[in-house]
Amino acid sequence: VGPKKEVAECKEKFASSADPTVSQTFMLDRVFNPEGKSLTPMRGFKYSSWSPLGCDANGRCLLAALTLDNRLTIHANLNRLQWVQLVDLTELYGERLFEAGYKLCKADAPCGELGDFPEFQRRHSMQAPVRMEWSGICTTQQVKHNNECRDVGSVLLAVLFENGNIAVWQFQLPFLGKESITSCNTIESGISSPSVLSWWEYEHSNRKMSGLIVGSAYGPVKILPVNLKAVKGYFTLRQPVVLWQEMDQLPVHSIKCIPLYHPYQKCSCSLVVAARGPYVFWCLLLISKAGLNVHNSHVTGLHSLPIVSMTADKQNGTVYTCSSDGKVRQLIPIFTDVALKFEHQLIKLSEVFGSVRTHGIAVSPCGAYLAVITTEGMANGLHPVNKNYQVQFVTLKTFEEAAAQLLESSVQNLFRQVDLTDLVRWKILKDKHIPQFLQEALDKKIESCGSTYFWRFKLFLLRILYQSMQKAPSEATWKPSHEDAKILISDSPGMGSTEDDQEEGTSKQASKQSLCDTGKGVDFDDTAEDSLHQSGDTGGREPMEEKLLEIQAQIEAVEMHLTREHMKRVLGEVYLHTWITENTSIPTRGVCDFLMSDDGYDDRTARVLIGHILKKMNKQTFPEHCSLCKEILPFTDRKQAVCSNGHIWLRCFLTYQSCQSLVYRRCLLHDSIARHPTPEDPEWIKRLLQGPCTFCDSPVF
Repeated sequence: VGPKKEVAECKEKFASSADPTVSQTFMLDRVFNPEGKSLTPMRGFKYSSWSPLGCDANGRCLLAALTLDNRLTIHANLNRLQWVQLVDLTELYGERLFEAGYKLCKADAPCGELGDFPEFQRRHSMQAPVRMEWSGICTTQQVKHNNECRDVGSVLLAVLFENGNIAVWQFQLPFLGKESITSCNTIESGISSPSVLSWWEYEHSNRKMSGLIVGSAYGPVKILPVNLKAVKGYFTLRQPVVLWQEMDQLPVHSIKCIPLYHPYQKCSCSLVVAARGPYVFWCLLLISKAGLNVHNSHVTGLHSLPIVSMTADKQNGTVYTCSSDGKVRQLIPIFTDVALKFEHQLIKLSEVFGSVRTHGIAVSPCGAYLAVITTEGMANGLHPVNKNYQVQFVTLKTFEEAAAQLLESSVQNLFRQVDLTDLVRWKILKDKHIPQFLQEALDKKIESCGSTYFWRFKLFLLRILYQSMQKAPSEATWKPSHEDAKILISDSPGMGSTEDDQEEGTSKQASKQSLCDTGKGVDFDDTAEDSLHQSGDTGGREPMEEKLLEIQAQIEAVEMHLTREHMKRVLGEVYLHTWITENTSIPTRGVCDFLMSDDGYDDRTARVLIGHILKKMNKQTFPEHCSLCKEILPFTDRKQAVCSNGHIWLRCFLTYQSCQSLVYRRCLLHDSIARHPTPEDPEWIKRLLQGPCTFCDSPVF
């Protein structure tokens, strides 16, 4: 808010002011006085917001975090289980305001002196964030040095401040830090005491519109236009649209915007829902030839206490609300000729978890789970002494619904539907078989379209089935083993069962039971394991081993199919981007020979492509060489390369090059490894290295 020395002097002056309206306001306001002296320290987070998928260097989400002392930072998960702060937006915005003299535009009147308490308050309120929200990913055009235009992805972060201003940051993707910030524009909302913020994104006739929905602690809700410069196909409103203007003192707690399709009007529409006290305010926005139609109303009779959290499933428009008494309401929108109505039903968490207090809810991306933050409720009319916060998961879909959604998915990416695959995984682990209807439907999909997505889905099912067939370990694998070198007397032949032996047996059984209980709801079939032990001598183990070998053979066949399909893609890139007899770092000849080595593999597309590539190579082989002994590395295995001297190098699953360095990347599920891009790599190889895992769709770290 000003030079450090001057700010310190002003703080001392206001704290010791004879006017109690100044001194008490200053001492009790934690924005001015974050250290607080005798007050509780400002440690923790006020709010956090996740960006859409595909914003960081690994194609995952960025996290915007607002701390209790009003510092807004952006973090990224660059390495596995390691979060890094990329930029401090509070510091950057403060520098911008300082350079502009704490004015939003040049026409504004000059600001007062920092020693004046109203000016001191104004400078703080224009930099104290209340909420921040990410927009969807949009496309901008960037002009290169040779006047060519290329599309560059960008994302917007809107930050709402205490004085009602909104700073809209534009970031170029992938976001790497301060250098990825494209612009920052400030909008004046005109709303006093703002409480919540949300993006309004609407698509009409292939034209995308955007705006910002702002709610106030006094009740009003309105949409503000956001002018996005140089964004392809984006439009905004001409002027602000007031959705609710009554100052009824019902604070707006949460706002969600859900894109829907109107079955009667035969067009897309936008449903805005906001939690206001114990009520849900809804507003249906529809663009027609007459202009923007706005229908709004309130849903009453949901909760007896104020709504503390609200979430929405954007797949089907279902809204979930909860109050602190452990009651969750499910609201399903049903369209009518004019607007819509809501059908709502009560979900009593007390029937599932017992007496609990709820503090927040969130629905998973594909609507498979509802996550609920709970603490213990009242017992015998008394509140608990200590609060133990827990995150509980409630399934919202059945296994059949999750499987059907995965089969008909337009996303065709297992990683982006991980909540649905988790439901399927749990069912197969529990029943130890893949349901017949799912197997048949998946085989039909593979025969009809042959998309690699369905092959990856099949691989996922086979791997889980293989895992379910394996015997559960008797002890937790993460525990250190305390093996004693001494031999127990009871182990010597001829000795009967002793009390110690019985105790040891019960302790082993207890540890096994505890492992099964903590296996994320997986009920391992102990009877199957017992039958394995009992029939060890009679050959009963052989059918299980044969079954495991059969599943293993199916897994290897599916992996080989996916490998061949990706090899074809890599060879296609090589053919499109190389000249005659050009040496690329990709072992092209080795990949061609590997594809043609199997007599049972007869793919006409692969044969034609390989023929064209071999003509281009003109009898050149360009083999890879071992960096240790300079011997040739033959391409005999898709996973590793072994030279004649026995040096083993792992192969990159994205380009099939040997990773001859100490540092490489690995996919999230540890399926495969990939090398890092190097400065000398051409753009098309760098693009190949940005791809996800070819087996599980996971990003690569």
